[in-house]
Amino acid sequence: MNSYFTLLDIIRVSPLIILFLSSLIPITIKVLRGNQEQSPEATLIQGLGGILAAALLTMTVRAVAVDPASASVFSGALTIDGLTFWTWMLVLLSAATALTMMYDNPATNGDQFSELTFLTLSSVLGMLILAAATDLVIVFIGLETMSLALYLMIAMSHEQKLSKEAAFKYFVLGSFASAIFLYGISFLFGTAGSTSIPEIMALTGQLIVTNRLFVFGIALVMLGFCFKVSIAPFHAWTPDVYQGAPTPHTALMATAVKATCFAAFLRIILTKSLVGSESLFNFLQWLAVITMLVGNVAAIVQNNFKRMLAYSSIAHSGYLLVGVITAGVSDHTAFGTGGVMFYLLGYSLMSLGAFAIVSLMEKNETTSVQIDGLAGYARKRPLMALCLTVFLLSMAGVPPTIGFFGKFYLFASAVGEGLIWLTVWGVLNSVISAYYYLRPIVVMYMQDGDAEEATHPMHATRMAILAAAFLVVALGILSGPIFTVVERAM
Repeated sequence: MNSYFTLLDIIRVSPLIILFLSSLIPITIKVLRGNQEQSPEATLIQGLGGILAAALLTMTVRAVAVDPASASVFSGALTIDGLTFWTWMLVLLSAATALTMMYDNPATNGDQFSELTFLTLSSVLGMLILAAATDLVIVFIGLETMSLALYLMIAMSHEQKLSKEAAFKYFVLGSFASAIFLYGISFLFGTAGSTSIPEIMALTGQLIVTNRLFVFGIALVMLGFCFKVSIAPFHAWTPDVYQGAPTPHTALMATAVKATCFAAFLRIILTKSLVGSESLFNFLQWLAVITMLVGNVAAIVQNNFKRMLAYSSIAHSGYLLVGVITAGVSDHTAFGTGGVMFYLLGYSLMSLGAFAIVSLMEKNETTSVQIDGLAGYARKRPLMALCLTVFLLSMAGVPPTIGFFGKFYLFASAVGEGLIWLTVWGVLNSVISAYYYLRPIVVMYMQDGDAEEATHPMHATRMAILAAAFLVVALGILSGPIFTVVERAM
C-alpha cells in the first residue's frame, strides 16, 4: 500500500510548514516571558523572517520542480503549479507589507502585537492552502483558516466601536458565505461522486447538461466566492468592514484575500461549467456589469477615503470577474488566467500603497481620513502626495502605470473570446472611475488646507509606499515581458 504522502510532498509544502512554525515564535516567546510583550521590532523581524523564508522556499521548490507545469501534492489535494506559485508570491508580498504597516499603525501596535503577528501568519497560511487546493474540502479548510484569523484580527483593534462592528459583520456574513459554499460542495459530491476538482472537471461536460443538481452545486460554490471577493449584490459587508477594520488589516483583505479567492475561483471556473450552461454564463456576466456599476457609482459620493477605496475595490472585483469569465469559456486559458493574475499583481501594489498613505495619516486608532482632509497635503508632503497620485492614476488606468496594462490585457482577452459587450461596460466604468480617482489629486494640489500626518515616525510604512509607487510605474513600463512570463507560467 502506498503511503498518503511522500518526502517529496513534504518538500513541496515546505513554505506552508515554515510559515506555521514561524507564526508560533512570537507567542511562544511571550509565554516564556511570563506573558510580557517583547519589543515590537523583534516581533516584526520574526514575522517578516517567516514570510521571507516561505517566499524563498516557494521560489526554490518552483525552480527545482521536475515538472514545473504541475506538481500534485498529497494525492492531488494540493497542486503547486504556476497559478499557485504566482498567487503565493503575491500573497506573501502583500502580507509582508501589511505586517509592516501593523508595526507602525497605532490601532495595531501594542500589547498584543505578538498575537496579531501569529494571527496574520495563520491567515496567510490559510490563503496559501486555499490557492493551492485542488480538492473542495481542502478549499473549504483553507477558506476557514484564512477567515477565522481575520475575524479575530479585526476585533483586536484598540478602536472600540467600529472595529468590533466590522468584525461582527464580517463574521456573520462570512459564515453565511461559507455555509453557501459548503452546501454547494455537498451537491457536487452527490452528483459527481468526488470532491476532487480534476475529477469534477472530467465529468462537467456530461453533468452540466444532464443534471440540474450539479448546475445548482456549481452555482452555489461560485456564489460563495462572490461573497468573499465582493461581487454585487453580495458586496454589502465590504464598505463597513473596510472602514471599521484597522487600515493594515484592510490592506491585507483588499490584496492578499482578494488574490487568493480569485485564484481559487479560477480553479472552479476552469472546470468549463460555463461552456455547458448558458444561464450560468449569462448570470456571471450580469454580475460583473452590476458589480462594476455599483462600485464606481457608489464611490463617487464617498468622502471617507477608506470607504471610497472599498467601493473602488468592489469595482475592481467586477473587472477581475470579466477575466475569470473569459478564462472559463476560452479554449486557451493561459491568456485569460494570465490577465487575471497580472491584474491582481497591479491592483495589489496600488491598493497597498493607497492604504499605506491612509495609515500614514492616522494619528490614533479613532482617526478617520476624509478626502477633504487631503487639502494642502502636496505642499506639506510632496513626495507622499506624488506617490498617492501614482496609485490613484494607476487605479484609473492611466498609462504608463501597471493599472493601464492590467486592464488592457484583461479586456484584450475578453475581446478575443467575443465578449465585446462586457468589454464595453468595462471601459465605460473605467471612464466613470476617473472622476473619483482624480478628486483626491485635485484636493491635494489645488486646495489650501492643513493636511496632517501622524506625529510618530513611520519610516517602515514610508519605505513601503515608495517601493510600491516605483513598482507601479516600473512594472507598467516592463509590462510586456512580465505578462509573457506570467502567461507561460499559467
